[in-house]
Amino acid sequence: MFKRSMTGSEPAPLIIKLSYLKKINVKLKIKLPKSLFALPVCLVGCLFLLQTSTLYAQDSTGVAKEPTAPLKARPVKNTFDGTWIIDDQTVMVPVKGTFQMDIMHRFGTVGNGYQDLDGIFAPANIRLGLNYAPINNLYIGIGFAKTDLLWDGNAKYAIIKQTRGQSPVSITYFGDIAYNTTLDPQHSNFPRTTDRLTSFNELIIARKFSDNFSLQVAPTLSHQNAVNGYYTKLDSTGSKVFEEMKHDQFGIAVAGRYKISASTAIIVDYDQPITQQPTNNPHPNLAFGFEFTTSGHTFQIFMGNYQLLNQAHNNLYNTNNPFGYTDSSGTKVKGGQFCVGFNISRLWNF
Repeated sequence: MFKRSMTGSEPAPLIIKLSYLKKINVKLKIKLPKSLFALPVCLVGCLFLLQTSTLYAQDSTGVAKEPTAPLKARPVKNTFDGTWIIDDQTVMVPVKGTFQMDIMHRFGTVGNGYQDLDGIFAPANIRLGLNYAPINNLYIGIGFAKTDLLWDGNAKYAIIKQTRGQSPVSITYFGDIAYNTTLDPQHSNFPRTTDRLTSFNELIIARKFSDNFSLQVAPTLSHQNAVNGYYTKLDSTGSKVFEEMKHDQFGIAVAGRYKISASTAIIVDYDQPITQQPTNNPHPNLAFGFEFTTSGHTFQIFMGNYQLLNQAHNNLYNTNNPFGYTDSSGTKVKGGQFCVGFNISRLWNF
């Protein structure tokens, strides 16, 4: 049936006789569908599915190419960690629903050594304060200080917040009005009730330069309703009243914070009076210390010159001088009159 032709080592081609195939009688059968229209229906269905897939892919591509809306810029957070920086307010206004309690303490001035343990056992001043944020950007509060039995009401409002691409600084207004309640049954010190009032206004401008460093500056205006004065006779025609002080006192306050760890910072505060008074010019304030913060507490300990625990009274009546100097009359004015102090603030959110 099969023959191989061998020539040398080459393989021989396989030869199949046709007579053998005839004997096998191979039959090939192809079965066609009974319904001839089934084939075109299948083709149309395939084309429909292909077209639908193409359209869906085009729609998906179109959606993916739509530009996304840019993220809205948010204000910078935590320019300072609290509302106080030693003797001055910071630019910060807590969020709506925040309740705060302040305990502020100033010991006596240093310099007496062991006699009063450098002011620790000397007569001290204390202030207790309560504040609340009824709405966003607004903070209102009251306080009571030991010296002069001084009640004060205050308000703070955040006008502008530092925001990338919009505002390089934060601006906040702070105002305070205080009422002296010391006894004066003869009305010798306060002939009228309004004579007991003083007020304070400032515009705080601050910038957070980095996560660690923040700085603020604030022009200030302090006002006293009553000032002492005296009569001087000019001639036979009459006399003139000379006031010891002016009613208004302008000043400038600068404060900064530098964080040395996540919860510890170095803080500095300086207040410079600008208005020159006829007499009793107030002295500037230089304060420096440390601040320690947690999620709900702020604790500051420092040394400074202010002791009266009200910004208007400090700017008008401070007698502690950080620098020694000689005045125009040749009198030497003693410097280095510092006192140790601390601030404690506790916050709750409702």
